[in-house]
Amino acid sequence: MPADRIDHVPYPPEFAARYRERGHWRGETFGGLLREWARRYGDRTAITAADGTGLGYAELDDRADRLAAGFHGLGVRAGDRVVVQLPNVPEFFEVVFALFRLGALPVFALPAHRAAEISYFCEHTEAVAYVTTAVHEGFDHRELAREAARTVRHAVIAGEPGEFTALSGLYAEPRDLPGPEPSDLAFLQLSGGSTGLPKLIPRTHDDYIYSVRASAEICGLDEDSVYMCTLPAAHNFPLSSPGTLGTFYAGGRVVLCPRPDPGTAFALIERERVTITGVVPPLALVWLDAAPRTPYDLSSLEILQVGGAKFAEEAARRVEPVLKCRLQQVFGMAEGLVNYTRDDDPDEIVTTTQGRPISPDDEIRVVDDEDREVPPGTPGHLLTRGPYTIRGYYRAEAHNATAFTADGFYRTGDIVRVTPTGHLVVEGRAKDQINRGGEKIAAEEVENVLLGHPAVADVAVVGIPDDYLGERTCAYVIPRGEAPRAAEIRAFVRRSGLAAFKVPDRVEFVEAFPVTGVGKISRRRLRAALRARLDEPGGPGESPGGPGESTGGPPDDRPAEASSPIAPGTHEER
Repeated sequence: MPADRIDHVPYPPEFAARYRERGHWRGETFGGLLREWARRYGDRTAITAADGTGLGYAELDDRADRLAAGFHGLGVRAGDRVVVQLPNVPEFFEVVFALFRLGALPVFALPAHRAAEISYFCEHTEAVAYVTTAVHEGFDHRELAREAARTVRHAVIAGEPGEFTALSGLYAEPRDLPGPEPSDLAFLQLSGGSTGLPKLIPRTHDDYIYSVRASAEICGLDEDSVYMCTLPAAHNFPLSSPGTLGTFYAGGRVVLCPRPDPGTAFALIERERVTITGVVPPLALVWLDAAPRTPYDLSSLEILQVGGAKFAEEAARRVEPVLKCRLQQVFGMAEGLVNYTRDDDPDEIVTTTQGRPISPDDEIRVVDDEDREVPPGTPGHLLTRGPYTIRGYYRAEAHNATAFTADGFYRTGDIVRVTPTGHLVVEGRAKDQINRGGEKIAAEEVENVLLGHPAVADVAVVGIPDDYLGERTCAYVIPRGEAPRAAEIRAFVRRSGLAAFKVPDRVEFVEAFPVTGVGKISRRRLRAALRARLDEPGGPGESPGGPGESTGGPPDDRPAEASSPIAPGTHEER
């Protein structure tokens, strides 16, 4: 097999032996776990759909069996790849567990992905099948199936199939199937890479089940837990942190939320008495603004998890007084490492850190640009390896050579510092550091200050090219009500005590941010949007300021730039 065709970089034998010896890996598979859950929990409801219909554990197990037989009848075999693109519906779990039981590998795509991504996933993985829905949020996914049909043998549709295979017609008489080994690959997940198409992340049953089980324990899930899947079900955060799989592991109930807006989500929280859910920071801000005015009863909600990106301290402090529930910060990556704040952490740690690792065998290094470890408490690049962190991407040998160290540490791309208690504080992404004339600016630091302004609902700070300084800063601001003057925004940062060079050079007021498939802010598209405006004939032109200027912005009497909406994005990015 050519070097770039290596599907899976295995854990070194000595590490695998250590993880088994310490009880992290217990020889379980997802198909076997579902069988055990069906035996233990039987008719207890496992999944509640948006329309209120329920699916019990035993019924889910039976439907996965029959669907596995159906996929086998199509010719899908152990090790085959199947691209799965389904919204938050019960069929997502029936399909995934059916493929687990076969030993076939789901390739998780998000509902927002379109032809470029789906074609890439199908071709790159040499998928034999593509499973999607008929119409979702007004988009006809059968158009994507027509594209996929150029490379896959079967396109399977949940709903009206058109010319394709109907998922509803695949359920067949169960048959004995050998199934996978615990060390086998379970599925391929998408990285959150910010450039190009996502890398694919190979996860084994052994490593992923450990993270699911440990997450459920850390988060205190039990049979009374009601987890609302608010983000797309295929994403790592709502799948395993502790997510839907962690809820199943504990015998709780999963409620599927079709859309994350407050009207839809709050109604489900009231109706289903949801106890825990997870959102990304921009969505948390929307919920915090909507909660004081909602007619819905949110009193059942005990924990709001916020993850996917750093949650600013100013916003974190609002969760408990506004939503009357406990905040849990979650910082992790689909490649492995996950950190949680714990229930017994002091409030100050919960609001100011992004948690500490799941496992005592999660190894953390914080290094400088030359891979030298930095002093404790000093920001640096986060490197990690452990019992659920991959050792290489799928069929990406050249990329793996730079994404991993020679001794197996994954280069996360995050800038962090570690507190004396072992909690991580995310200072930003390495690529999100702005280099303004040699001065390094962490975007999140400036954003956190701006979120303290009463007229700022949300903010993203990005770097833009500058001939003189290399980069200047632009603060994209979503105002709360009427937009203030740009001068007021810059003066607020200046008064905060930050260094003068951190005061934004530009302030742009916008109606919305471009976001990724799970609602994270797409800074790449923010930069592109501003560059396009700067390049337009008659556009805003060169950034203000000049040689020797240290205040970071134009005169305070300059009027604010006009409000300009930026359309949301459609793909995932870290």
